[in-house]
Amino acid sequence: MIGDYKIMGIKLLLLTLTLYLGFIFTQERTITGTVTSADDNFPLPGVMIKVKGTSTGTVTDANGKYSINVSTLRSTLVFSLIGYATKEIKVTDKKAEWNVKLEVSTQALEEVVVTGYDQQTYDREARSLSMSKAKSMPGGGLYAPSPIMNSQVANYNTEEYSTFEENVFHETKKDALTTFSIDVDRAAYSNMRRMINNGALPTKDAIRIEEMINYFDYSYEQPKGKDPVSFQTEISDSPWNKGLKLLHIGLQAKKIPTDNLPASNLVFLIDVSGSMGDYNKLPLLKQGFKLLVDQLRPKDHVAIVVYAGAAGMVLPSTSGNEKTKIKEALENLQAGGSTAGGEGIKLAYKIALNNFIKGGNNRVILATDGDFNIGTSSEADLKTLIEDKRESGVYLSVLGFGMGNYKDNKMETLADKGNGNYAYIDDLQEAQKEFVTEFGGTLFTVAKDVKLQLEFNPKYVKAYRLIGYENRRLNNEDFNDDKKDAGEMGSGHTVTAIYEIVPTGVESQYLAKVDPLKYQENKNLTNEGNSNEVLTIKLRYKLPEENTSKLIEQIVLDKHTAFDKTSDNFRLAASIAEFGLLLRQSNFKGNANYEHIIATARSAKGNDEEGYRAEFIKLVKMAQLLSSKDLARDN
Repeated sequence: MIGDYKIMGIKLLLLTLTLYLGFIFTQERTITGTVTSADDNFPLPGVMIKVKGTSTGTVTDANGKYSINVSTLRSTLVFSLIGYATKEIKVTDKKAEWNVKLEVSTQALEEVVVTGYDQQTYDREARSLSMSKAKSMPGGGLYAPSPIMNSQVANYNTEEYSTFEENVFHETKKDALTTFSIDVDRAAYSNMRRMINNGALPTKDAIRIEEMINYFDYSYEQPKGKDPVSFQTEISDSPWNKGLKLLHIGLQAKKIPTDNLPASNLVFLIDVSGSMGDYNKLPLLKQGFKLLVDQLRPKDHVAIVVYAGAAGMVLPSTSGNEKTKIKEALENLQAGGSTAGGEGIKLAYKIALNNFIKGGNNRVILATDGDFNIGTSSEADLKTLIEDKRESGVYLSVLGFGMGNYKDNKMETLADKGNGNYAYIDDLQEAQKEFVTEFGGTLFTVAKDVKLQLEFNPKYVKAYRLIGYENRRLNNEDFNDDKKDAGEMGSGHTVTAIYEIVPTGVESQYLAKVDPLKYQENKNLTNEGNSNEVLTIKLRYKLPEENTSKLIEQIVLDKHTAFDKTSDNFRLAASIAEFGLLLRQSNFKGNANYEHIIATARSAKGNDEEGYRAEFIKLVKMAQLLSSKDLARDN
């Protein structure tokens, strides 16, 4: 009998011990830390972190920080990123913060399958992180992994990009005037980022250098006078073409406090066709728009229009204080059917006009992959439709999503012709940038039809070339024509433009030799031409509700600053331009190289609270590895 009690006691003790140990080892605890690059200690965004042997995972935010829950006292975390060697760390109960350094590795790129522009990243670990996991990711759930194509999807690509020829050098004595519209679109940068993060160098027509430069904010001075926009300039050496110079022009729109911004009448125009079913399309779109809804004030209103085989309104114009109602309407959206984009646009503008707020921000926000395939769908038809609608006073913002069938050419046309802006949303962090960090600049226009015209002085400038803005060039006579459409600037927006200059007296391989004219002689310089004026810049803009432009004019004198003494603004923009020249394999890239880009970008990192500049450096490194891999394969 006593023996039975002993056996029962032992069993009870073992059961208690088992339950106790089970309790201990199933307790969750949070591990945090920062992942950096071993070669320069810069933070690494987008690093995939998995608890080994489980489906639990997260990714680092823009500053390389992460937070993940583990369910045992001893777990192994696996850190992986394209272009870096995978690293495993055994975490214990002794500490909750684990900082990790990853080593650059060209062998890591062998995990990526690249065929021309089509690419697929067969990374089962990355695919196992669904969009539902994004809510528990660092930064309040605002970062999702780069879109990864499912291995069961066919390896084909129908993305479309408009082909364009890059700007060439113009000789000042023959053509001293240059005119263009500003551009605040930034889609080319995030789209480029998506491609590189997926292990492929971008197709050159996807690279619009001005959009890459303007993705970043610059610390220009706020306008001090009555004008809502101002500009400043710097001149220094071209780092990739010895003997040439760069002219940096920085425009700054006045920053208006959110509380002082006018009331908004918004229409979300959402593509719910079958092509939007992928997780990095409609599900990501819903998450992004919810971020925007959180920024709305009671005086703001939102309607939701969807289109697939037909267009329809799923939410009438609703006050911003009914956030739950708006979010529920978004959450109930499902993808299916063909794509009647033109009909959706017409209905969205109709609803926007029915709820028009005089003196307010009236805007349609179109979210799609651009794959319109029924009704008004051609690029020319869409251009005509939007040009007609923009006269209504309703602005248009275009948000691109997805990959594989993405139609960049149509999206850019819509934004350019619709008095609006164009962004590509590749993850929730980009949605946060558009709708939270840059809320005012994205949605509230302070100056429209903004144009620039420069006149160079041949005494100092032999020839010049505008870097980028190929699809924003204007005829010189368009500058004074108030009927000619141009770009818009939102609250707090910055716009940057760079000219490369051949100084007078400098020989350049980029200038063709032409025989002297037989019947004409070069004209003598005026008094101003003989002064120390290098050029004159003129800027025209209109206030949002006016149709008559205002003029700002500024003279640039003969000053020079050594490249390493220029502002962070100058060096950052120059490094991005140099990167764009390499990605496009530009005829004017000269001695551009990845090492110089990285060094320049590091020197211009400055105050990088959001981590975008550190991320740029990481992308350049990855592109360098991909480029080296391509060269090795070609040889």
